[in-house]
Amino acid sequence: MDRGLFEKAWDQIDPVDLRILLDEHFGGPGQYADREAEAHRFYLPLAGSSCRVTLTFVGPRIVAIEPGPAFDPLTWTAFQEDVEASCLSGRAVVAREYAFSSFRVPGFWRGEHSGVQILPPHPEAPVAEVELAEHPFILEFPILHSSRPGLVNHRRFRVHRRLARLLNLLLVGRVSYHPRQVRHLWATDRSAEPARIKWVQEFYFAPLGEPVTSTLSTPTFEPLQELPPDQYQRLLGHDGKPLRVPADLDANVLRYLHLPTEQRRSLDRATFWLDLASRQWYSSISASFAALVSAVEALTDRGSRHGFDCPVCGQKTSHEVPGATRRFREFFEMFAPGDSFRRQRGIMYALRSGILHGSTLMQFDEAHDFGWDPPGWHERELHSDLWVLTRAALRRWLARIPDREGESRDSSAA
Repeated sequence: MDRGLFEKAWDQIDPVDLRILLDEHFGGPGQYADREAEAHRFYLPLAGSSCRVTLTFVGPRIVAIEPGPAFDPLTWTAFQEDVEASCLSGRAVVAREYAFSSFRVPGFWRGEHSGVQILPPHPEAPVAEVELAEHPFILEFPILHSSRPGLVNHRRFRVHRRLARLLNLLLVGRVSYHPRQVRHLWATDRSAEPARIKWVQEFYFAPLGEPVTSTLSTPTFEPLQELPPDQYQRLLGHDGKPLRVPADLDANVLRYLHLPTEQRRSLDRATFWLDLASRQWYSSISASFAALVSAVEALTDRGSRHGFDCPVCGQKTSHEVPGATRRFREFFEMFAPGDSFRRQRGIMYALRSGILHGSTLMQFDEAHDFGWDPPGWHERELHSDLWVLTRAALRRWLARIPDREGESRDSSAA
């Protein structure tokens, strides 16, 4: 494909970053053409004689940029310089945003090598009065600076979501963030006497300070307790104590930050599905179960496909080797070999396939689950087993990613 003005170095840039800069220099809102085609063409600021540049998308990524009738070389040169300064070079700054933990966060943790820091919430921040809640904390992390405020803010939210999902994998309990979609729901206000039922918006806001600073904050709190990794991962349930962290947390966050681009994207998808499994649990255990399988599939390579004539119907068809079920099994054989549930893995994938193909719902969603009855209880055990296996296997996948010299890094994160 002729990529026109698109430079090869830009392949590693987040496409949304490029879109923000393109919009800054060439305007919007833009127009589509050939929306049914495999490669979508998008015109800025509009199609026709006013078009300054044409973007070609394949999937979510920009793969080509071509000059339009109103193309201005001087504007293009300014855009190139902005991409270099904002995306390919420049200094790192520290971004800040709230996240939430199953455990209170009264102290701080700093990753000396990763540049990530956990801090207690602002003294005036709303906090939960009970222990089993989403407890706010401030997450600080590095992002690349830009003179474009819109680009900096987008990066702040994007990296915050990705790191919160990573911490959800690496820390016990649950680490979460409020999603972009605003939800309204009925809720009970127990602060009043008698309790009142209200239609409310799910929302959290608290004083944060400067959202972007030059350096990490200087903590004035006691450090969070660190535990040996093997001891840390054996923590179960909520024991009423505050958040603790594994001693190798900094090393694992740094390993994530240094992943090759495609591997980091794969892990981002896996942690997205792991986070979604928690969110969907409250509305559908079936969807939650399928999300856990998707978290594993995000880290497996697709098999090779070949065509053949079906021996039953004689029609042309294709076959993938290894198939999805085998890849699912082999992933756990590699990254959770010492764990139990080996016999159950085929059952897990078959259940997931039935859910996603519309032929099966778990008994709890069918309202057929009476607690201890074998069908419903067996499915709940499958969900619990898959949850444990998936978290352990994803951590081990991250621990075994080869370093830049191609050798396996040693870690006891799992």
